[in-house]
Amino acid sequence: MRQTGGVDATLPPGWPDAVPPPGSPDWEQSAVAWLFDLVPPDYRAHEVLRRYPVLLARFARDHVRAGLEAARAGWRTVRVELADELPADAMTAAITAYEREGARLAAAARGVEVVGGALRGERWVPRL
Repeated sequence: MRQTGGVDATLPPGWPDAVPPPGSPDWEQSAVAWLFDLVPPDYRAHEVLRRYPVLLARFARDHVRAGLEAARAGWRTVRVELADELPADAMTAAITAYEREGARLAAAARGVEVVGGALRGERWVPRL
């Protein structure tokens, strides 16, 4: 059962708020919808991804990881590559955007891992 504040002892750390716990009514449909929200819209055209949520989780994992690496690379290089083309305030805003996007993608990557595990039948057991 979820607690307010995003902490739930029955779910692994990183479980997305948009996905109900495994075993809940329609949890797999919620997981599939959440995973599809993480990938390009064109992925919805692939029936195989709808039929096999574990495969969708794999596609989402690969896509999110690539986005995270791109955000990290952008953060590392934007100052050098655009130093002469952006004013200081725009550069600061760009760095902040990369940091926020990186944090969002890192959280999504963790969510994909735990949701994908649940779709494969893995059950999380909290450690004391």
